[in-house]
Amino acid sequence: QVRLVESGGGLVQAGGSLRLSCAASGRTFSSYTMAWFRQAPGTEREFVVASRGSGGGTYYADSVRGRFSVSRDNAKNTVYLQMNSLKPEDTAAYYCAASTEILYNTRYRNYRNYDYWGQGTQVAVSS
Repeated sequence: QVRLVESGGGLVQAGGSLRLSCAASGRTFSSYTMAWFRQAPGTEREFVVASRGSGGGTYYADSVRGRFSVSRDNAKNTVYLQMNSLKPEDTAAYYCAASTEILYNTRYRNYRNYDYWGQGTQVAVSS
């Protein structure tokens, strides 16, 4: 069982920055595929970024590439999402997700392939 606890959401003006954190339990965190998804009201959960464990690469959605950056501190079992140049369309609930598998090919983009989820943290960007 993996428990994920997110923090760091809030309200920010367009062009501003926020950093989200996701602390995970589990002894083999470094091998997990960790991801962030987001969901606005009335929409399906949307892929934002994934970090494959064991140095397996990082992948961003086109909508956030160049503005968002993911990092992980395996010593702290924590993954971070640095969000810069925020836009109103980034407004959503952001969810941290974990898979104990390395998700190959584009499986990391599908929220159904993740076994564990955080409770979500709200990000609101005003224009």
